[in-house]
Amino acid sequence: MNYPAYVLMLAAAVAAFPVAAEKADRDKPLNAEADALRYDDLKQTSVFTGNVVITKGTIIIRGARVDVMQDAEGYQAAIVTAAPGKLAFYRKKRDGVDEYIEGEGERIEYDSRADTVKFIRQAVLRRYVGATLADETTGNLIIYDNPTEVFTVDSEGQNRTAANPSGRIRALLAPRNKTGAPPVTPPPSGPVPNLRPSSTLGNEKK
Repeated sequence: MNYPAYVLMLAAAVAAFPVAAEKADRDKPLNAEADALRYDDLKQTSVFTGNVVITKGTIIIRGARVDVMQDAEGYQAAIVTAAPGKLAFYRKKRDGVDEYIEGEGERIEYDSRADTVKFIRQAVLRRYVGATLADETTGNLIIYDNPTEVFTVDSEGQNRTAANPSGRIRALLAPRNKTGAPPVTPPPSGPVPNLRPSSTLGNEKK
């Protein structure tokens, strides 16, 4: 059954989806777009289906289906499922810097109590500095810890592709900008002297 857009927006406000992103994101409203919604007030669950797009400040989540569950203490858990042959998507801006964390997987699980994100099967985690890709890691399971910004990767031997027949994890990690580098000496001011070769260099009498 399809629901009008305002019903989707109302249920989205009830089924909040908090993640550790920029501090400003915490005060932003949650917006959801989907083809259909099933909301159970007694069980505190919301199921969005059909080209689901969820945004909250800088946070973007996309998938074919998103299940959101809330416990008695107000913590939410969300499961994002991709359409067959596609990957679910998650992106957020890191606090205080022009950097973004972006991940994909056949399934994405978010636990607000532990504040972790899991990317499951064909998992990819990327870090962008502005629009430039800095780091990229692939595996069968990637777990990203938002508070510590530490991630773990496991291939479980199930990440085999034509380009990676062994199924081992792969990582591209760019070096961080070094601090305390010596300053660059500016060029001297004034006219540049005209240097001419000398035929007597090394022939002077001592």
